Amino acid sequence: MSTADAQACTVFVKGSLRQLIEQQAHARHDAVYAQEGEGDAALSYADLLSSCQGVARVLAQQGLAKGDTVSVVMPNGLNTLRILLGGMWSGHCVNPVNLLAQPEQMRYVLEHSDCKLVIATAQWAGQVQALLKTIARPVKLLVTTESLASLPGEEPVSGVSSHDLDTANRVRSDDAALLMYTSGTTGLPKGVLLTHTQLACNAAAIATEHQLGAQDRVLAVLPLYHINAFVVTMLAPLASGGSLVLADKFSVGRFWPQVARNACTWINLVPTMVSYLLEAPAPSPEVTGPLRFCRSASASLPPEHLQGFEKKFGVGVIETMGLTETAAPSFSNPLQIELRKLGSVGKASGCEARVVDAQFQTLADGDTGEVVIRGGQVMRGYYKNPQATQAALTPDGWLRTGDLGHRDADGFFFITGRIKELIIKGGENIAPREIDEVLLRYPDVLDAAATGIPDKHYGQEIMVCVVLRPGRQPDEVALRAFCATHLGRFKCPKVIHFVDDLPRGPSGKVQRLKLLEFVKSLTGVHG
Repeated sequence: MSTADAQACTVFVKGSLRQLIEQQAHARHDAVYAQEGEGDAALSYADLLSSCQGVARVLAQQGLAKGDTVSVVMPNGLNTLRILLGGMWSGHCVNPVNLLAQPEQMRYVLEHSDCKLVIATAQWAGQVQALLKTIARPVKLLVTTESLASLPGEEPVSGVSSHDLDTANRVRSDDAALLMYTSGTTGLPKGVLLTHTQLACNAAAIATEHQLGAQDRVLAVLPLYHINAFVVTMLAPLASGGSLVLADKFSVGRFWPQVARNACTWINLVPTMVSYLLEAPAPSPEVTGPLRFCRSASASLPPEHLQGFEKKFGVGVIETMGLTETAAPSFSNPLQIELRKLGSVGKASGCEARVVDAQFQTLADGDTGEVVIRGGQVMRGYYKNPQATQAALTPDGWLRTGDLGHRDADGFFFITGRIKELIIKGGENIAPREIDEVLLRYPDVLDAAATGIPDKHYGQEIMVCVVLRPGRQPDEVALRAFCATHLGRFKCPKVIHFVDDLPRGPSGKVQRLKLLEFVKSLTGVHG
């Protein structure tokens, strides 16, 4: 952790998110904290505090006590934002539910989380109600709207005073604030439990890393049920006194008009969005000129896409990386573009990191091993899963990320794959990303992902799924020749499938371990 990061964390670690909201409401009062992407509705910092008090009254009327979990099944919207912040402000643990989850996964989350109340929009109320009927314990359902509107029962009532709430729900910095479930790509989702301190610490580290100030405004297009959006686009502006523009969802056609209309100074994307924007027409320089930087996270950004984005839009790209378990980013490239390194996720940000071998011994710079992280933003553990917690966290606080990578002599980290996703062919380790990046250099290829498949001779062989650019036709012979030239025969894919899209989690990460199952489910696949 840099000195600046440590100082930033010190400001907020001593308090809770509740105290941060109250401090900013006093200091910024009428300044806008959040506004709609295309509408006129907005929340000032003073409005936010008033809203938190209103949400607290509703949760008290619903019978929730301090520390109880409230699940939120809502798409992006100002109401969603204020319910999440209001729930944490009032001493409860919020559980934003992934709307892309299959019904059985959503049911598991609602049951496993021990939530006492679910707040959902009318669009989701029917499905949630059906799932709650299958859960043994009683769980209340409160139906609300996506727009900026009061919750049912939010108006002050004589039975629940602000004094009563303050006394009953006095929030401490080490109280649980967020229960967020991983996407469950390899099995049942795991609930990551994060405290007020861990969230506030990383929000401050992000604001410091990107030199965010009160004048900065981010376009928030990622869903708030993902850790990136929750911490980077909702909490980092809160820590810096800046603002966010909350879009209902990412739209290629509406993205640049939203940037221009709301005078955004930075944008936060995932690599999939970068690739889609690269295929669309560029806006005028007047639109992109005010942007200080574009931030890319949640999955590896191919260097070709990074350079293509900068050339097309004239906006510098900062690549970062983090996990739900680290309250979003734990690595970041420098804000100064000339100091970054292409292909690297950057240096440790707000934490310390190293690369270790199977015996947990630190490896020399340049050697590949597992990346481990320790710092103020690392999770408390997995909710009701002591075995997974013990496997992920060492007694002295190091988080085993499961990511393979190396560090160079300048302290920059490079991620080459996941331990479980590593392709082992004939005893040789092959990082899937190495194959992906070669395929992405082929002119006809828009997206690609490699994975291992069983092979009786080598143990595993290489399969790739390839998404072509619009209007391009599959040419397996030419693509194989390209791979052989740039990868060599041993790493050349045995099987190539041309597909329309790749299976992804909510953060945009390709779910490699589902690629084989995904291909089997398709009909009419070329290859």
